Amino acid sequence: MVNLTRIYTRTGDQGTTALGDFSRTSKNDPRLIAYADTDEANSAIGIALACGELEDDVRTLLIRVQNDLFDVGADLCTPLVADPEYPPLRVQAPWIDALEEACDRYNEDLEKMRSFILPGGTPASAHLHLARTITRRAERSAWAALQEYGQAEAPAGSERGTGGVNPLTATYLNRLSDLLFILARVANIAQGGDVAWVPGGERA
Repeated sequence: MVNLTRIYTRTGDQGTTALGDFSRTSKNDPRLIAYADTDEANSAIGIALACGELEDDVRTLLIRVQNDLFDVGADLCTPLVADPEYPPLRVQAPWIDALEEACDRYNEDLEKMRSFILPGGTPASAHLHLARTITRRAERSAWAALQEYGQAEAPAGSERGTGGVNPLTATYLNRLSDLLFILARVANIAQGGDVAWVPGGERA
C-alpha cells in the first residue's frame, strides 16, 4: 500500500535523495538519472494515450507498459543485495519476452520500410516517437549506472546503497524503445502510413 499524505518533504533540499533501500545519494547519481529518465518516458507515453487516437488493444498494451515502467524505476532505485529481507520489485526476463512478442505481432501488419521515417504524422504517433527517444535516453542512463555500480549483489547485511544494478532494466528499456517505434508506425496507419525521410529535404 502506498500512502502519500504530503508531496513535499524538504529532505532533498541539500541535493540528496533516498534510494529504495533508504540510503541517501546525490541527485546526480547515475541510478537516479536512470529512473528519472524512465519516469519521463512514462509521462510521454501518457501524453500519447491522452490523444485518444490509439486502438483499444494498443491502449491496453501501453497502460501495461506504464505500470511496468514504475516497476523498472523501483528496480533501478534499489541496489542489488543478496537475500534481502523484503525482496524488491525486479525486472524479469518474461517481461522482455512479452515486449518482443508484441514487437513481432504489431510489426507483422506494417508495410516494409523502404526509407527512414520522420517523427510525425498523427499526434499520437508523434508523441510515441518522443517517448521512444526518451526511452533510448533512459536505456543509456541505465547502462551508465551499470558501468558505475556493476551487476553484483552486495552481501547480506552490507551497508545500504552499495549493491549493483539489475542489467535487465537496460534490456527492458531497449526492447521498449523498439516497441514504441513500431507502435508509432501503427498509429500512422489511419493517415496512410509513415512520414518518409527525403534525403536533402526540400533543398533539391
